Amino acid sequence: MALRIRLARGGAKKRPFYRMVVSDSRNPRDGAFLEKVGSYNPFLPHEDKNRVTANAERVKYWVSVGAKPSDRVALLLHNLGLCAKPEIRETPKKSAPGKKAQERLKAQQ
Repeated sequence: MALRIRLARGGAKKRPFYRMVVSDSRNPRDGAFLEKVGSYNPFLPHEDKNRVTANAERVKYWVSVGAKPSDRVALLLHNLGLCAKPEIRETPKKSAPGKKAQERLKAQQ
């Protein structure tokens, strides 16, 4: 069973609130979970201590058992000092202009 620590969305329409949960990776985002270990409220200011909360003891336990945090959760836990900083993934090449557009840009310069 592959365990993940990830965010489960709650809250009203256009007013998200997230629970940090430990779940089987095959379950849906807002589906069944094993334990709630924290929360994240993106509408609070960055300085507010209630913006990200986590039960440090339980997070460390689940990581020791083999649960892997998602990219966003790893970043939030890093800000709390509970996890190593995640690798930054490269921007996909698909967003780059096509060959002909790049040639036109070079010709204009």
